[in-house]
Amino acid sequence: MTVTWEELGWERLADGVGRCRLPGWDCTAGLVVGADAALMVDAGSSLDEGARLREGARRLAGRRVTHLALTHPHFDHVLGAAAFAGAEVYGAVGTDALFAPGGHGREALRSDAVAEGLDARSAREAADALVPVRHEVRGERALDLGGGRRVLLAEVGPGHTGHDLAVLVPGARAVVFCGDLVEESGEPQAGPDAVPACWPAALDRLLGLGGDDALYVPGHGAVVDAGFVRAQRDALAARFGVSR
Repeated sequence: MTVTWEELGWERLADGVGRCRLPGWDCTAGLVVGADAALMVDAGSSLDEGARLREGARRLAGRRVTHLALTHPHFDHVLGAAAFAGAEVYGAVGTDALFAPGGHGREALRSDAVAEGLDARSAREAADALVPVRHEVRGERALDLGGGRRVLLAEVGPGHTGHDLAVLVPGARAVVFCGDLVEESGEPQAGPDAVPACWPAALDRLLGLGGDDALYVPGHGAVVDAGFVRAQRDALAARFGVSR
C-alpha cells in the first residue's frame, strides 16, 4: 500500500525528497529516494528514534535505507545511526575518529545527550553501538541513487563543528540539507567544537552549492531560502567579529 509523506508525518520537498522534523530537539532528518537506493540524512538522537526513521523511510522508499549521511557529529543527529544496519555511512573527514570505540568522542556524545535530557541508558546504548563512518568526504563526493537521481555530499565546514557535511539534491528546485550550519527555530548554537571564524565562509559555500533558488533545510526549524541563509551568515559574522 502506497503512503504519502504527509500520512507518515514527513514534509515532501521535491519528487522523492523530504524530511522529518523530529520531536524533542526539533532536529531534522532527510530522505532522498532513487530508483535503486535510498539516502537518509542524519539518524536521530537514539536507537529508538533511528528505528522509527528507518521504518518511515522504508515505507516511503519501498526499500531499506542503503546510504546514511551524517551532517555533523552531535548526539541529536547521530546516535540513531546503528539502527540503519547495512547502510553505507558517510561523514566529513575526521568524523570516524570521533566514533572510535573507547574514544573521547563517544563519551562526549553520551554525556551531551544525558545533559540535554536523553535517558542515560538510551544514551549509553546508542553511543556504544555507534557505527564506523567508512566513507569520509574530503571536498565533494557524488552518489548515484539510480534512475537519474544523483546527490552531492560536500565538506563545507568547519563552522558549527570541525566536521560539517552538506547534502545537495539537484532538481527543478535544488534542496540543500545544511545540518546545524543553519538553524531556523533558534539562534545557531556554538559549542566548544565550533569554529566561529570559519562559520560565515561555510555558509557562503552552502549558498554556492544551492544558489539563489534552492530550498535550504536547517538542522532545526522550518525550511528557508537563500535570503535567510545570507542573513544568518551576516549575523554570525557580526556575532563572532569575522570580517568579510
